[in-house]
Order: sequence, then C-alpha cells, then structure tokens
Amino acid sequence: MLQIAVCDGDEIMGEKLKQLIELRLQKEEGYRVWVFATGRQLLESGVSFDIFFLDIDLRDINGIDMARQLRQESEAVIVFVTALKEYIFDAFDVQAFQYLLKPIDEQKFFQVLDKAVAECRSMKEAEPLVIRVKGVHRNVPKENILYAENDARKIILHLKGEQIAYYSKMSELEGLLGRRFFRCHRGYLVNLGAVKSYDTGSIQIKNGETILMAKQKYGDFVAAYMDYLRKK
Repeated sequence: MLQIAVCDGDEIMGEKLKQLIELRLQKEEGYRVWVFATGRQLLESGVSFDIFFLDIDLRDINGIDMARQLRQESEAVIVFVTALKEYIFDAFDVQAFQYLLKPIDEQKFFQVLDKAVAECRSMKEAEPLVIRVKGVHRNVPKENILYAENDARKIILHLKGEQIAYYSKMSELEGLLGRRFFRCHRGYLVNLGAVKSYDTGSIQIKNGETILMAKQKYGDFVAAYMDYLRKK
C-alpha cells in the first residue's frame, strides 16, 4: 500500500491536491491519500508514509522544521508545495525531492507526482522482504524469489536454491513485493524476472519448474510482463 500525505494549512488547497493525486492515480492500485491541516496532526498520525506533499507556511510549525523531524525516522519522498520562495535552499538540507511554487501548475504537479511514485516504488522494490520464520526475523532479497506459493495458511517462497515456509497471506505478500511480481493464479505469485516462457494455462520458471496461470489472468499478465521487459 502506497501511503501519501498532504499537509497544507489551507484546507481547500489540501483537498485540491488530494483530488489531483487521485485523478492522476485513478488507474493505479494500492494507494491511499491522507490530508492534514497541521504538522502536529501529521506527526501524530502514526502512519508510515511513502510520499509527503508539504506546505511550509503551516499553522503550527514551519514545514522545513517538520521535514527535519520526519527525516530522523524516514527516507520517504518529500515534495514541498508552497507560496514561499525563500526556503528553496533549505529544502536541500532535508533531501527534498522537488520544490513546487503556488499557484500550482497542474501539469507540472502531475509530472512531479509521476516521478515521486516511480522513485518510491523503486525504493520499495530494492528493500528486502522481512519475514518471521520459526520465531526468527529473516531478510530475503526480493530478486532471489522466483515465485511464492500459497499452502493453506502458509506461504512458501521458492528461492534460488532453497524454499522458505512461513505464516502469512498471499494478499499481504503481494502488496510487499511490488510490481515486479504478478499474481498469476490465486495460489501463485511470480517474479516477472524469473519467467522463461508462458501460455494461457501455465508459466515456466527459469529453474525448470512450472506453475499455474489462471486463464482470466492471462491478458493482464501479458501486459504486466511486456511492461516489465520495456523497463528493464
């Protein structure tokens, strides 16, 4: 789930930014947009956000100072959306992704949003999968996962050279692994980079194994696989 925070002292502007984000991402899956009128509301929300759209002139805290607090615990993408020009150099100190001036140019905002989402997804895909196996937490590099199999209440990760079984739900794993993986069947989640060949009913993995492909998933799989190949 991609968590996006909008924090703007002008509640009308905050809602407008939310509408623009939802308009742009309407064909995307797995995201939520939160709107806050004060920095305190955002900081006390308890949500681990992936992207922040922050005003600087907030009611209770300077947006730069709030970004400094966020940076103590988060490497999320931060975009400033403000009418104040004089803080542009301060934004570099908090590793801001972009600095947009009001009034908002919608096309420019869409371009920045697209890049921010792509950057965020790239960061997520690079993170290892952290799972709990027999009481021990283990980091699993996502690129080592060939496919995941649903086995009753367990997930079996098929890696290069080993298998790992642990308790989880396939829907949760799907959200953690990102777009490089595709749910080709209710029982299988495949790494697109591990695909050797496919037809309407099955996918052959590069290690020689074959997994099922649901016929109703075939069209979406082909589209996702072609998109993956274009972006390699």
